[in-house]
Amino acid sequence: MKGLYTSVLSADFSKLESEIKLVESAGVNGIHCDIMDGHFVPNISYGAMVVSAINKITDLPLDVHLMIDNCDLFIKDFVNAGADYISVHIENNIHLHRTVSLIKSYNIKAGVAINPSTPITHLIEILPFLDFVLIMSVNPGFGGQKFISTTLEKIKCIRKLIKQNKYNCHIEVDGGIDASNIKTVRKAGADMFVAGASIYRAEDKIKATELILKEINSK
Repeated sequence: MKGLYTSVLSADFSKLESEIKLVESAGVNGIHCDIMDGHFVPNISYGAMVVSAINKITDLPLDVHLMIDNCDLFIKDFVNAGADYISVHIENNIHLHRTVSLIKSYNIKAGVAINPSTPITHLIEILPFLDFVLIMSVNPGFGGQKFISTTLEKIKCIRKLIKQNKYNCHIEVDGGIDASNIKTVRKAGADMFVAGASIYRAEDKIKATELILKEINSK
């Protein structure tokens, strides 16, 4: 699960296949799919049909981030579409253990996402059951936002909790990730990284991807 995941939210959907093949050739570890419903977050993106289309384009793992209400009603659709990992938000899923258990019942990885203003104490009871925590380093809803620097302390605290309790849980970070900050984010304790605008809005997408990967793997 470790590595770099490219968010196609910032890709050119008129040539989605070539956009995905480009980052695939550059060495990304997976494709991140941002699902937004216009209710939980102030934007609408795409649904299971597009995820299914992406699954036909690539053999890379599909990391599906549900920023939607009533997640339980749609999890099966995204599993059938080809999701390998699904994360739901702690802020709008009141029966979180049930939702995580539902995701795991399909033999895929389950994660919980947490917004910048949500205290990490909200994760304590669900953390033992997770494959990964998705820490939002921007307010969810739009690509291309600036990384919120206080996220670094949140990453460190969650990594400490995981280590102290010997949980088998990864830390993913999404929002404002680029070559200038990814090394710092990694050193704080993250091991899964989502980059969208910093790759797809770059003049040379392959070079931008390779530079980020180099920073992930540097000492």
